[in-house]
Amino acid sequence: MIRRSARPARPARTVVAAAAALAATSALTATAIEPASAHTPGHPAARHVLLLSVDGLHQSDLAWYIARHPHSALARLAGGGVEYTHARSTIPSDSFPGMVGQLTGGNPGTTGVYYDDGYDAALLPAGTTKCAGAERGAEVDLTEDLDKNKDSIDAGQGLTGLPGSILKMTGHAASLIDPTKLPVDPKSCAPVSPHAYLRVNTVFDVARKAGLRTAWSDKHVAYDILNGPSGNGIQDLFAPEINSTAIGYPAGDDWTKDNAATEQYDGYKVQAVLNEIDGYDHSGTHKVGTPAVFGMNFQSVSTAQKLPASDGLAGGYKAKGVPGPLLEKNLAFVDREVGAFVAELGKRHLDGSTTVVLSAKHGQSPTDPKALTRIDDGPLLDGLNAAWKKAHPGSGDLVAHAVDDDAMLIWLTDRSQAATDFAKAYLLAQSGTGNGIDGNAKLFTASGLNALYAGADAARYFHVKPGDSRVPDLFGITQYGVVYTGGKKKIAEHGGAHADDLDVPLVVSGAVIPHDVRVAAPVETTQIAPTILRLLGLDPRALDAVRAEHTPALPVR
Repeated sequence: MIRRSARPARPARTVVAAAAALAATSALTATAIEPASAHTPGHPAARHVLLLSVDGLHQSDLAWYIARHPHSALARLAGGGVEYTHARSTIPSDSFPGMVGQLTGGNPGTTGVYYDDGYDAALLPAGTTKCAGAERGAEVDLTEDLDKNKDSIDAGQGLTGLPGSILKMTGHAASLIDPTKLPVDPKSCAPVSPHAYLRVNTVFDVARKAGLRTAWSDKHVAYDILNGPSGNGIQDLFAPEINSTAIGYPAGDDWTKDNAATEQYDGYKVQAVLNEIDGYDHSGTHKVGTPAVFGMNFQSVSTAQKLPASDGLAGGYKAKGVPGPLLEKNLAFVDREVGAFVAELGKRHLDGSTTVVLSAKHGQSPTDPKALTRIDDGPLLDGLNAAWKKAHPGSGDLVAHAVDDDAMLIWLTDRSQAATDFAKAYLLAQSGTGNGIDGNAKLFTASGLNALYAGADAARYFHVKPGDSRVPDLFGITQYGVVYTGGKKKIAEHGGAHADDLDVPLVVSGAVIPHDVRVAAPVETTQIAPTILRLLGLDPRALDAVRAEHTPALPVR
């Protein structure tokens, strides 16, 4: 593999300073510009867009690393394009709504995807075979639980020689989903696949309709959701299971429990993308041409932020916003892999026709270790159920489903305003003892919540009508530093609405992009989707969510 030599990084220009120099190309403002229906004469479109998403990466992490490594691949990437210094991910800041947002242009209220493990009051539970008269309400699990075999990195394909043979894993990830684990449509009495669950189309859908090749690599076969409603948006979806047993590491541990294992896991996806740059499918065996839209998700930065320690290095942050040794090591790892991609693009003479987009599905909170307060949410939910039954003799549990990381999402069996108000009042009245970064006792109040939206207020928060089958009945924003976990093995999480959860990097660099531009105006990662289509000369309004939310493309010119 040929790597380019480092070039001195030039100081970034501000948007104001750059505007005059870019006037001949197009108007560049500090606010987003409306998507173009297609590229105009004199505005050549890119032929390829490589999207790289780094779970957990904050804009502050990128700035910190570049300041200390001005000749790094990340520094050259940012200096060779437009860096948006105030980009925000979706709320909730979870992997699924975050990635879906980047590739649809929509937020959860539009896409219908609130978390990787959600609930839909209109569907039937997995395994339902007699649908007539069945009680509605089902968990929608988009995690490793959908795999035919979640303990194997090939998700149950049955490959021999794993993990070394993992690149032989099929590019048709949906074939490795166990249909008996999917929620059921009460009308058809058929399982609802992830791609059919999505309410809007994706960038991949639009690209395929235009006759362009598509590929993607992510951490579960449930990322079939990115195929979009067509079910075939991604021609090559390589999705080795990250939560499977890590071969060669302590028994029972998955690829996220040891940071070296996570790097090894990410390395498989890196090789898949390098193969695609070279014009092959992810396995490197079939010549198919370099995709027009492709890319991958990195996981190793996220585990470096969440693990207290790994491989002899302390995880997380040394002080507010200051990466510790394990995280610094992983920033360097991502930098090397980004450099490998750029070098390979140059080697294949694709650097002049490829735009690289770097961002993150979500950040991670807290970046201040002293703020950490770990709270076991189990007793809180059990207490809520007990209080409801006491107040309503003969009733069952009030909580139908809940996911609590550093936010609180709860779906109730009784969705009335009276029930949601009851749950809100109970949770805000709870205090107790959690533990801090040192493991010592730490008091909390209001169940660790700073704000709690219930019933109609929760629906309004997500811009949907009350009674929407998917919207949480309660959405809680935690006090800064709160992480819901029953143990002491986690020092950060995501899903919430703090700056640490939301403030992610966003860099657009390469073909048809001006250099050394820094945009300080607020932008959202949902703007990536229309930007990708615009770069390829396609109509951003072909995206359902773009039309619904009027999502503008990023100011890249």
